[in-house]
Amino acid sequence: MTNQTSVRHQDLISESCTPPQKFMTGAVSGLMGGVVFGMMMAMLSMIGMVAALVGSKSEIVGWVLHLGISMFIGVTFAFLFQDKLKSLSSGLTAGLGYGVFWWVLGALVLMPAKLHMPLFNFNTATWESLMGHMVFGAIVGSLVVLIPSKMRTLKR
Repeated sequence: MTNQTSVRHQDLISESCTPPQKFMTGAVSGLMGGVVFGMMMAMLSMIGMVAALVGSKSEIVGWVLHLGISMFIGVTFAFLFQDKLKSLSSGLTAGLGYGVFWWVLGALVLMPAKLHMPLFNFNTATWESLMGHMVFGAIVGSLVVLIPSKMRTLKR
């Protein structure tokens, strides 16, 4: 039983992936996290703000832009951290931190600057956005560890 447990733990350790594997892992992870975060944003009527970044009021434009940004963030996460992640918990922790980083950069700085709103404005929507970014980061961080381990398992 102990041998089986160590094999399972070993399977989760993220081995070095090729750049195309990192790209695909990050894109899929970002897309999955983006869908969940986007659903949260849609329930809170926030997708329109994303569309406003490109001068649109269309929710479809908001979704496409949001998912594109999500995939970009997932890819950057995979390239920056995947080789350093040794367990699901390290992926989850790094993902949460990366989500908070993008909340500060995106929700508190870039989006308000682009929309001519005050920077670092804390209100209910800001805190809801933090929660969404953390959920997004947790999903991305977890999947960046799990997807390569699943691919290795399927190759056996």
